[in-house]
Amino acid sequence: MKKLLSVLVVLLAGCVSSETQLAADGNWHQIGYQDGVKGHTERSYRALSKLGAANQAEYDQGYEEGILEYCNPNVAYQIGLNGQEYMGVCDHLKSGQKFRMEWQRGWRDYNQ
Repeated sequence: MKKLLSVLVVLLAGCVSSETQLAADGNWHQIGYQDGVKGHTERSYRALSKLGAANQAEYDQGYEEGILEYCNPNVAYQIGLNGQEYMGVCDHLKSGQKFRMEWQRGWRDYNQ
């Protein structure tokens, strides 16, 4: 189940439009969601503005939704096992410590 869920997250993240196209369409929510679901750190307004006329509020909302999906402790082991670095984006959440512990377990196995 854990493996299936992480595979689905990766596939869904890969099936979306490019951020350049999303910015041109004004879909800042989706850009934020993609960053969050991939576990990237949140972008600043300045960084978003390089893509176009940024809407920080929409980006932030999408980012939070993506982070909540990414920070599932039930898939954290698989994220680490796949060799994906963890940027600390879950630390502020209630399940953040469990996520980090599971990710570290997968990261150790990846590096062995």
